[in-house]
Amino acid sequence: MEKSKKFQDIHVEAARFYFSNLIKSKNPGYEYLRKRGLDDKIIKKFGLGYSLDSWNSLMNYLISIGYKNEDLIECGLFGYKSETKKIYDKFRNRVMFPIFDYRGNVIGFGGRVLDDSLPKYLNSPDTLIFNKRQNLYGLNFALKHNMSERYFVIVEGYMDLISLHQHGITNVVASLGTALTENQSHLIKRYTKDVVLSYDSDSAGVAA
Repeated sequence: MEKSKKFQDIHVEAARFYFSNLIKSKNPGYEYLRKRGLDDKIIKKFGLGYSLDSWNSLMNYLISIGYKNEDLIECGLFGYKSETKKIYDKFRNRVMFPIFDYRGNVIGFGGRVLDDSLPKYLNSPDTLIFNKRQNLYGLNFALKHNMSERYFVIVEGYMDLISLHQHGITNVVASLGTALTENQSHLIKRYTKDVVLSYDSDSAGVAA
């Protein structure tokens, strides 16, 4: 579908933009990731990035490479005020985690705040190419590295998964929240019947 392809292209460009922000100059996003113990190799592997503390930096970048306002409104990366017809960056001053589908396409983002703002984690909304309840973070990497070792470790979030990868544990996926949904369970079942659930003890659950 033409619109789906355009949304995916926008997300790829956004991922490149966020990654460039992270590595090209000193910023709180990079400092946070280093303090959490991540090295440059793992940062690059997962395409981690930084969204500037700006209302329009990503918007201006995408427009500068040829996208129109109407291309941006529905893709999930921007807010839109209908009364003023203003578009603004939804992710600001956050560490950015590109979310991939099982084929490795960028379909959404998660952003972790770097100050006291709420919410602590902000995920892309449901769009034509992304539904949080139907995807598993890191599944593309788990399939790539574990074709013979057919069991998955399921964790809650981005940093849990990436930290395990840095220590050589790659058969891991994250449910993007504290509950494993029925759709996510069906997705896992395509590849394995054996899982290890590794959630915080006070937050594990399965959503219907």
